[in-house]
Amino acid sequence: MRLPRDLSGHDLARALGTCGYEITRQTGSHLRLTTHMAGEHHVTIPAHASLRIGTLAAVLDEVARHLGMSRNALVEKLFGAH
Repeated sequence: MRLPRDLSGHDLARALGTCGYEITRQTGSHLRLTTHMAGEHHVTIPAHASLRIGTLAAVLDEVARHLGMSRNALVEKLFGAH
């Protein structure tokens, strides 16, 4: 599945909330999200108006690896209804 374009950092944080991630802090223009599903895991994402595709792909790869799924399966879960 193709990665969504023009996704903001806050939109990504909201979408990752469906996988158990919560914003635990914001420092400058970056959000730190934490989950306790499948063990504690932290991921930092920029709070920019539009995330670059490479940045989005890297964050999704990291989250998918933690959750034990492929990036395509994660993208389908997060954005498949759009």
